[in-house]
Amino acid sequence: MKTIRKFTIAGALCVSLFSAVTISCSDDNEFPTEQESSPANHNNAKTNFISVKGVEFAYRSWGKEGGTPLVLLPGTGGSMDDWDPAVTNGLAKQYKIIIFDNKGVASSKGTTPNSVQAMANDAIDFIKAMNLETVNIMGFSMGGFVAQRIVLTDPAIVNKIILADSGPKGAIGLANLPNIVAGTAGLTAEESYLKFGFTDSQASIAAGKASFARVHLRTVDRDPALSDATSTAQFTAVLAWAQPDANALEEIKTIKKPVLIVHGDKDLPISVQNAYNMKQNLEDAVLVEFSDSGHAAFYQNHEAFLTKALAFLAQ
Repeated sequence: MKTIRKFTIAGALCVSLFSAVTISCSDDNEFPTEQESSPANHNNAKTNFISVKGVEFAYRSWGKEGGTPLVLLPGTGGSMDDWDPAVTNGLAKQYKIIIFDNKGVASSKGTTPNSVQAMANDAIDFIKAMNLETVNIMGFSMGGFVAQRIVLTDPAIVNKIILADSGPKGAIGLANLPNIVAGTAGLTAEESYLKFGFTDSQASIAAGKASFARVHLRTVDRDPALSDATSTAQFTAVLAWAQPDANALEEIKTIKKPVLIVHGDKDLPISVQNAYNMKQNLEDAVLVEFSDSGHAAFYQNHEAFLTKALAFLAQ
């Protein structure tokens, strides 16, 4: 692996990976606590806490009651504040949405593990602590890695799965992540968001700027930045997932749950070939490929994504 000169792993994640943490990496963790009185949505949903095997996990929930709830798993460096409200609020029109900070992340306590499997174990523990017998799960990027391990570890709790710009173990292109991150050094928060998640076209850049603005609409009770220890642990887990695994595609053949795969055709860190590979090896999978789209394809194309995702979950 090429050394990133004068660029620590934690620092790289803080300023460069696709998350809103890019503008909040500081020691100032004082946030207003008053919630607005309007109906619950992404921007005002109250932060709650639940004890998961003695560790306090932070979560927010809103949306349509009844039916199977949808648990969202964010990408590397992401917290509850890093989801695009256009997506979360759109999904919440038909489903109860649960977003949370996994162990050691942002507002949650504990120590962040440095393996995807351990993250999946913690997510399973959270779901069970919430007394949820069956859930739909949606994972973005690293969250998609975690989602795969959840269904492989405890398939009984999973109904359906959405994998957004993710990939199997040994995902093509993922091992180049340190160089991609190094290439974003010196960029502003918005520039980093655009480079990592969108393409160079005017349409994609415009969509990326709009998404960036939406992500920061929440002004109260925001998550603190991820700690250096958490960022390093996540980066370690992702790079371990990136290592070649001859059995990876054989393993996902054992996933029998319906899967919706959404991917950008120009995804920088996780090649769209990974989506093709998963589609070919999953028993019950649908692939939606978005053109002129990068790692945040489902943010850029949020209206089309919501149409596909809601139809998939309703089937």
